[in-house]
Amino acid sequence: MKSRRPTRQLVGDFKNGGKELRPKGEPEPVRVHDFKIPELGKVAPYGVYDIASNEGWVNVGIDADTAAFAVESIRRWWYRLGKARYPETRNLVITADCGGSNGNRVRLWKREIQRLANETGLAITVAHLPPGTSKWNKIEHRLFAYISQNWRGKPLVSHQVILQLIAATTTDTGLTVTCDIDENSYPKGIVVTDKEMAGINIELDPFHGEWNYTIRPIEQPP
Repeated sequence: MKSRRPTRQLVGDFKNGGKELRPKGEPEPVRVHDFKIPELGKVAPYGVYDIASNEGWVNVGIDADTAAFAVESIRRWWYRLGKARYPETRNLVITADCGGSNGNRVRLWKREIQRLANETGLAITVAHLPPGTSKWNKIEHRLFAYISQNWRGKPLVSHQVILQLIAATTTDTGLTVTCDIDENSYPKGIVVTDKEMAGINIELDPFHGEWNYTIRPIEQPP
C-alpha cells in the first residue's frame, strides 16, 4: 500500500492549469487573484493506493495537514476498503514519503500509527522513501497523476465538485478511486513526550531503521 501526504488546493472559482473543451467564446469565468475564500478555505487530499487491486482512496481533509490526519486517512481506507479485501491479513505495509505529515522523524506519526495498530490488531510496517526520492512513489504515477489530469482546466468551486472529479478518475488499466470528505479538525503543535515515544512498540529494520520499521500492537490489560 502506498500513501501520500496532501498538496493543499484552494476551493473556489480559481484558475486551474490545463484546458477543457467548451463552446467557442464561452470560457469559464475565474478570479484574477488566488486569495483564499474564507468560507470555502482549502482542501488537503491524502491518498492511499492499493497496488494489488489498482484501487485508490482519497481522504479530502478541510483542516490542517498533520500526522493525525495522515493516519486517520489510512484508518478510513482500512475500514472502508482494506479490511473487506484482505480479511486474513495480520500485517499492513505502507510506503510513504520521508517528509511532511508522514515523515520518518515526526513523533506524532509514530504515535498515531501505534494507536492504529492497537485498534486494528495489525502489525504496521512503514517504509519511507529516502529524502529527495518521493517522485518514485508509485502513488504519484498511478493515482495522483490521473486525478490531476481529470480535473485540469476545471475550477474546484466546491467540496462536492472536488469529490466528483476525484471519484470519476479512471484509467485503461482499470484504476478506480473512492473518496470522501473529512470534516474533523486536526490541531497543530501537538507535543509527543519522550515517555510516549518510549512506549511505542517499534522494531527497527536492520537496513536503515530510521526509514524502515514495524510498529506492532500492544496488548491491552483485560
